[in-house]
Amino acid sequence: MERNTSSKGKKAEDIAVRYLKSKGYKILDRNYRRRFGEIDVIAVRKKILVFIEVKYRKDTKWGYPFEAVDSDKIRKMELTANAYISNHTLRVKGYRFDVISIIGDESITHMRDVYR
Repeated sequence: MERNTSSKGKKAEDIAVRYLKSKGYKILDRNYRRRFGEIDVIAVRKKILVFIEVKYRKDTKWGYPFEAVDSDKIRKMELTANAYISNHTLRVKGYRFDVISIIGDESITHMRDVYR
């Protein structure tokens, strides 16, 4: 991956989106921002709305990528997700929060329903 942090993040998100599409997810939005936070990817699968945080690390020297998703980040995701739901007419059965953890170029771990 590139050295620049934002280009690393975009490349990691691109990898995550390809992965999600291959698993049957429909991508609704990327980098959805509000004053209190951002959600990297918003998708839907089987009528479940999924808010996804994508984390990347070159290796595990400083821990696993998902370990960077703390309670503060989850709180911000929840506020941002509520704004998204309020501003969009959606026909879904429910929603959940996922984390996609990427190590190196394409080692992907998809953690589903990390917070409810």
